[in-house]
This record gives sequence, C-alpha cells and structure tokens, in this order.
Amino acid sequence: MLQIYNTLTKAKSDFKPINDNVVNMYVCGMTVYDYCHLGHARIMVVFDVVQRWLRHIGFNVRYVRNITDIDDKIINKSLSENKSIREITDFYVSAMHMDEKALSIETPFKEPRATNYVNEMVSIIKLLENKGLAYKSLDGDVNFSIKNFTNYGKLSGINLTELRSGNRVPVSSFKADPLDFVLWKSSKKDDPDDSKWESCYGPGRPGWHIECSAMSRSILGNPIDIHGGGPDLIFPHHENEIAQTEGAFDVNLANFWMHCGSLMVDDAKMSKSLGNYYTIRQAVGKKISPNEFYYEVNTREAEMLRFFIIRSHYRSKQNYAFENLVDAQNSLDKLYLTLFNINVEGDCEIDWSDQFAISFKSAMNDDFNTPSAIAILFDLASKANKNKCVRSAKQLKSLAGVLGILSQNPTVYFSEPTRYRISVNNDSLNIISKEDIEHLIYKRSNFKKNNDYLEADKIRSMLNDSGIELEDKSDGTTNWRRT
Repeated sequence: MLQIYNTLTKAKSDFKPINDNVVNMYVCGMTVYDYCHLGHARIMVVFDVVQRWLRHIGFNVRYVRNITDIDDKIINKSLSENKSIREITDFYVSAMHMDEKALSIETPFKEPRATNYVNEMVSIIKLLENKGLAYKSLDGDVNFSIKNFTNYGKLSGINLTELRSGNRVPVSSFKADPLDFVLWKSSKKDDPDDSKWESCYGPGRPGWHIECSAMSRSILGNPIDIHGGGPDLIFPHHENEIAQTEGAFDVNLANFWMHCGSLMVDDAKMSKSLGNYYTIRQAVGKKISPNEFYYEVNTREAEMLRFFIIRSHYRSKQNYAFENLVDAQNSLDKLYLTLFNINVEGDCEIDWSDQFAISFKSAMNDDFNTPSAIAILFDLASKANKNKCVRSAKQLKSLAGVLGILSQNPTVYFSEPTRYRISVNNDSLNIISKEDIEHLIYKRSNFKKNNDYLEADKIRSMLNDSGIELEDKSDGTTNWRRT
C-alpha cells in the first residue's frame, strides 16, 4: 500500500484516491519570465518521478502543472525589452520545454496558462466577496480578508497573532489588515495594455494566489488527490490557495499536500547576489552563450543531474556542490558500466516476482523513497557483475527506467565528456573529442598491425591518463569509454 507524507497532517498515511484508480495531481509550476533554475529542476524531477510511480502501480494519473504567464516580473521584463507579454512568456515556455526534455521529464496531462482562466478567477472572487471574505479597497484592488476565514494557517501552522505583530501597515496601504492578500489588482496608469483585463471590478489583472485556485478547480475539480510544490510555497501561496478555494466552495482543496525539500548551492540559498545561481541549461548544456536560446545538451551530465536529485529523498534538503556532483557522476557511471559490460538490448519488462523488484516496490511505496530504491539498483548491479548475469542486468535497466534513468545506450553515454570526472591529482581531465579518440585508436591499430607495440601502448597509456578506457575485442575492433 502506498503511503505519502502529508504536509497538512505532518504524518504519513495510506494513499487512496477519491475516484477509484484515477489520481488528480496539481503542482504549482513556473512563472515564465526567465530561464528555469536548479530549484525548478528539483520540482520537475521529483513530481515526474511521483507521477511515473503512480502510473506503474496502476493509477490513471491526471497530472496538471500550471504556467504563470502574468505577473509583475513578467510585466517588468516586457517593458524593459520592449516586447509584448505574450512574446516574453512564449519564449520562456519554449525554453522550459527544452529543459524538461534534457532532464527526461514526461509531459504533464495538462499545462494550463493562467491568462486563459481569468474569467474563472473573477467568478471565485465574486463568490468570496458575497461571503464576506473579500473586499474592494479604495485603491481599486480586491483583497482577501484573512480574519474572516477561521481555518487560516492550518497547512503552515502559522500563528497569525505573532505574524501580525511583526507587521506594520504602511501609511499608503489600503488593506484592512497587513496580512490580507490581493485577489485582483486594479490597473495603474503606466501598466501595458496587454496586462489588463476588463472585469466587474474594473480593468486589472488577477493576483498570483487566485490563479491556482481557478485552474486546479476548473481542470480537476475539488478536492484534488495530491497538491504539490516547492518548500517556499507552503506559506503564503498554498495557505492562501486553501483560504480562497475552501472559503468560496466549502470543500477541501486537496487531500494530500506534498512539498520538496530546499535545494542549496554550496550550503547556501541560491541567489544571484551570492553568485551561486545556476540555470538548468548552465548545468547540463555544452558551451552556450548567455543570450543563446537553443543549446546542445550533455546527455551524460543531464542524466547525472536527474540522478543527483532522485538519490536524495524528495523531502530532504539537498546541496548542489561540486564534490556531491562528482560523487553522483561516479555512482551513475558504475550503474552504466554494468550495462556496458553486459549487453542488454531493447526494452526490458520488470519481473515483479523478483525479490529485488519486491524490495524496490516497497521502497517506492514508502513515501517515494528513491534513495532506498537506488540502493537496490546497486545491489542488482553487484549481482549482475558477479556472474555476468543478463537477467539481473535486464532487471536493473527496467527498474531504473521507472525512475527515468539508465535509458541511454551505454556506449553513447560513455562517449560524452563530463566536467565532473576528475583525475587522481584532483585536476580536471583534458577533454579529448570523440573524433580525436577514434583517430588515435585508428593509429594504435596500425601500430599493432606493424608489430610496433611500444607506440601502440603509448597511445593506450595517453588515452588512459585522459580518462579513456579501451577494450580490444576478439574480432580486432576496439571499444572505448570515458571513465
């Protein structure tokens, strides 16, 4: 039986969907005004693994991940670049899809844009106003009245009295309470025309929080089986979503709430001001310029980033640091080396009666315990390597496929250079191109044909020092891989 940790109850409990075998899952997605960063990568990968596992155990998953395509940052970008909001958002949505492909993220069931649901948002705001949970202030904004919603804080455990005592209402504020949040922002004089919608409250645009309440309810209904997101969304975003939806419709927004742990970079919160801010394309792309839209993916490093994310439990804090990436690369290489040494062709079916598969399933059913599941993959690899067991190697490949890893051809995988393999002297290895490697192997073959084994051995030694391992086959050909 699958058990999931619920942020709402602060405990693990048996997961049973509301409607038989259909799972409705909504995850808060990206605000598309810039390239996706490593924090986005963790959210993408974590919930991709979640929906993959739900499917593998027989559920029909309706996975929705929204796109926020109207926001102050998007408007500012539009003004600074003198482009329409749609030009900005289309550009970064396409860039996001490139990043998803690089990380082997499966396409969600639906990917709604906030701007397509403005009418639904206004309808919810009117309901809240009729129930005394929303009010229009003198500046034209419509705000949610937190004091009139009795269950506010049930997700985050926030203490409103303490929170309110730490806030002061600015002189210019038109809010009745400093903690009230905006549902509808009235248009200002300098706002671009494409950031305005007509409504019963006058021209304006929706606040951020109301977007997800409208999109999730419109597509999936309420309650949702699973609502997820990053750790920074628990408060205020998800708390405000609960207030809006439950205040308007008197029904639970979601039965299970799932949140990732935070992603640190060199033990610090990722920030441009600290110089430790990395986009996904910077992490997995080959040489790219800052303004280049398309980029070539280093498939070995991209899979390593996915592996790095899933080998930690999704609720734990994770540290993106060079030594941790080196360790992740070495570990993933070991799994691929098993498939490299034991030829496994084509797709493989999982034998769920096998003890390794049973243990794997038990781990994943324990709140998606991917670290334990990966440990089982290494046990399988050890068994496969010990006896050159093809059956174990097939089981390794098929179970790893559930997590979205080990799907590349091992020969192709090892042909990619990577910055995360270092020499015994801790110096970065000189990266030799594939063409140069094959040319040197060709020269070595000619030396061997002419019985000049001294020169042939020099080439082998040089390649070995550069992290290239050769394997001479009985038919006279030579395979190679990067170590």
